[in-house]
Amino acid sequence: MRIDVAASLSLSSPVPATALLQVAVPSPMTEQLVVISGDAALEPAEFEVDGARVHRLEIAPGQTTVTYSASVEDGGTPRAVTPADWALALRPSRYCPSDQLEGFAHAEFDAAVPRADLVPAVADWVHRRLTYTAGSSRPVDTAVDTLLMGQGVCRDYAHLTITLLRALEVPARLVAVYAPGLHPMDFHAVVEADIDGTWCVVDATRLAPTRSLVRICAGRDAADTAFLTTLGGVARFEGMTVTATTAGALPAPDDAPFPLP
Repeated sequence: MRIDVAASLSLSSPVPATALLQVAVPSPMTEQLVVISGDAALEPAEFEVDGARVHRLEIAPGQTTVTYSASVEDGGTPRAVTPADWALALRPSRYCPSDQLEGFAHAEFDAAVPRADLVPAVADWVHRRLTYTAGSSRPVDTAVDTLLMGQGVCRDYAHLTITLLRALEVPARLVAVYAPGLHPMDFHAVVEADIDGTWCVVDATRLAPTRSLVRICAGRDAADTAFLTTLGGVARFEGMTVTATTAGALPAPDDAPFPLP
């Protein structure tokens, strides 16, 4: 099944500035990236960070627009958990302070059950515990804040799921994706967990079918997976649109962990 994705972003800066862009998919069939900065076409520099494609933009003063589109085929080889992945995905991180919730996690869950059962059980618990509320969280909120508030958006659901899994000694990380069927449409955050040496996706929000997700990048938490990072504090993000559609019918919702290529 073919999946078409696209993103358009705009930002402005009073002086020249640097921005890092993470919107490109790993292995597109076709794609196009167009950046217009200060009324001139800009050629981004592309490099790889932990398997993700990052574009560095040296933007001119004034308005900058970014337009990206790609087509991909679903399916592919599941991703194995490497020793380096394992080590990084077990450690506490900025938004996922798993060391603070170890006692809580072990009181709520039986860490001895097979991971194929434990991972979806944690995602289901987060789904039932939180209320999806747009605009309810701050950019600095950690999983502990989300747990206390009882609400959040997709990144908050992902951070809490990751934190609880790591506290139970299950390697877990955040994945930024395009999500056909998501409403309202936006970039989406889900969780990958180590199940028997394979990265498998769960989505505690239940807002889109996991089997039609398209990977952008993965990292310890949202600090590693931001779609746009502006350096120096001078550039201002002004808005974006995101689309993701399938050539056929969307898959049926499936809460079971799924290996995302």
